[in-house]
Amino acid sequence: MHTFPKQLTPNLHDATPLYRQLASHIRQLIDDGVVKSGQALPSERELMEITGTSRVTIRKALEQLIEEGLLVRRQGAGTFIAPGREQSGQRLTGFTADAKSRGESPSSVWLVKSLAKATEDEAKHLGLSEGEPVMRFSRLRLSDGEPLAIEHAVIPAAILPSPDVVQDSLYQALREYGKHPKQGTQKLRASLASPIEAGLLTVKDGSEVLRIERQTYLNDGSPVEYTRSVYRGDKYVFVSELQDGLS
Repeated sequence: MHTFPKQLTPNLHDATPLYRQLASHIRQLIDDGVVKSGQALPSERELMEITGTSRVTIRKALEQLIEEGLLVRRQGAGTFIAPGREQSGQRLTGFTADAKSRGESPSSVWLVKSLAKATEDEAKHLGLSEGEPVMRFSRLRLSDGEPLAIEHAVIPAAILPSPDVVQDSLYQALREYGKHPKQGTQKLRASLASPIEAGLLTVKDGSEVLRIERQTYLNDGSPVEYTRSVYRGDKYVFVSELQDGLS
């Protein structure tokens, strides 16, 4: 950060508040990859010297970026660029396994865990008739205590003996009962968080999110799961490998 003072210096002739200018400059450095996940910012005193602004301005700018999830403050250590999470778009794994693979501690807050009758849409995706029994699992997914995603999963009720056998991981329960999915499809689209979603994910209303629709199958093609998830757009990057398909 010390090598980019000009990119942080606000324009005193701009009517935009100085703290917003500073926040915008730091945001741009993050977006451009000039500063990396986990990198420490200069101290408040150093930022004051670099930008020529007051401590109040510095703190307001940093607080705005912390609220947006771009920065994190660690007690006694300073302020850092928030780590991003990369998730492969090719591996058929669940949230729990992905978080553990990054060395993080996953957890959940259950919103719904119940037996219900399949809606028309659920029945279509699961190869059932409307009204047939299904199990619904809705929860807020956290990693290291930070809310990252909202997940709504539906499976045919015949697959598991009871919704209560699902604890931390749906895929682990499916594996234990010989119903772990072997293949599937996943669709991603950009969207904006609804007020309820924003509240659960602790982001501002209208923040960018990724909506993911996943459908999985057994080896014989039998549907196992239909899941709709909402991931924080400021915390997740989905990565896919590409092959040369030109001819």
